[in-house]
Amino acid sequence: MTDFIDLQPVSHVQGTVRLPGSKSISNRILLLSALSQGQVAIVDLLASDDTAVMLAALRSLGVQWTEEKTATGTIHHVTGVAGVLPNKSADLFMGNAGTAIRPLTAALAVIGGDYTLHGVPRMHERPIGDLVDALNAAGTNVEYTGNPGFPPLHIKQGKITTQRLSVRGDVSSQFLTALLMVAPLMAKDHAITIDVIGELISKPYIEITLNLIRRFGVKVGQNGWASFTIEPGQVYQSPGTIHVEGDASSASYFLAAGAIGGGPVRVEGVGNNSIQGDVRFAAALEQMGAHITMGDNWIEARANGPLKAIDADFNHIPDAAMTIAVAALYADRPSTLRNIASWRVKETDRIAAMATELRKVGATVEEGPDYIKVTPPATLAPATIDTYDDHRMAMCFSLVSLDGALRKGAATRINDPKCVNKTFPDYFTAFANIAK
Repeated sequence: MTDFIDLQPVSHVQGTVRLPGSKSISNRILLLSALSQGQVAIVDLLASDDTAVMLAALRSLGVQWTEEKTATGTIHHVTGVAGVLPNKSADLFMGNAGTAIRPLTAALAVIGGDYTLHGVPRMHERPIGDLVDALNAAGTNVEYTGNPGFPPLHIKQGKITTQRLSVRGDVSSQFLTALLMVAPLMAKDHAITIDVIGELISKPYIEITLNLIRRFGVKVGQNGWASFTIEPGQVYQSPGTIHVEGDASSASYFLAAGAIGGGPVRVEGVGNNSIQGDVRFAAALEQMGAHITMGDNWIEARANGPLKAIDADFNHIPDAAMTIAVAALYADRPSTLRNIASWRVKETDRIAAMATELRKVGATVEEGPDYIKVTPPATLAPATIDTYDDHRMAMCFSLVSLDGALRKGAATRINDPKCVNKTFPDYFTAFANIAK
């Protein structure tokens, strides 16, 4: 793929898209499989930069896995190490994969050894201090080798000395996810309780974590969203074969395309039975006037007249909410997305990046510490969109190529389109297949 891609104006979209596997589910399943007893067959694991980082890290740690190509997809066979890593030292490159570095840091800290974790420059700007503080307070030995509170990290041997941990819930749900995933390793002789300090953001992602932990045979006690308890003596057990759902965040781009560009557009791989909170994106589109239908394993969107403005709290679906910000360009009035402070600490500062790029196409944008307000222009301006090495920026802004009348015949240029390799390497091919 070149340094940019030009998307010609599209007057109508229609078709069916088979979604790639969920990144969030893929990396959780990989680590749980590695920590479990027995062999795990993972069907439809996402093939992307982020999962490649996790697979490479597991191999460096001595976890054995193989990939089997089948007529219908891929199966990854992982041999679990029952919580005892073969390699007691390793130097691990984690790219910009938050879903890999946070839980892996927790696992290595609890197991102990001599490990270093580092990534791309942006990873070294993404906070991990609340997780490290919680772990070290419990007796682990994690040191910063750069700026305190951020990777890179050096993990040494520690000793768990507590029965109760606490972690802030208002920066990233991945910190709580990491602690939940390693709690059974800590709860050998006594129960471990994890208390959440403050508001817990992105609760649907914790629901994914809890669902998967339970599928690997560990019971988690829950006091609402305030605390979680794991009783002693539980060990992750292989579920045998486990399937990775399609990525609900990636579904948002195609569903929004159907709502903006006519449709119907159907995504396959998520639906009524999904464990991912981002399927609630469909309800937000419905609030904006789109016509949504849903089955057990599919969702379909089509236009139902011009989109309506929305003013809503998007704390529960922060990744998919980015797509709403671009869909707001096609709404009848200004739209406001609230409670999205976590955008600031993602692959880039997504509030600042989104505001900058939306202004390029003519929108009036007001940004705050935890909200963004988008006033649509009468006509979308031709623009070259910068993507900030952020896969979701590239995919979101493909939508501004829709509705040829608004575009006045001008192409939309997306810089650095290869950043979609993080979660959806074939995204622009899939988008072209529904564009008429």
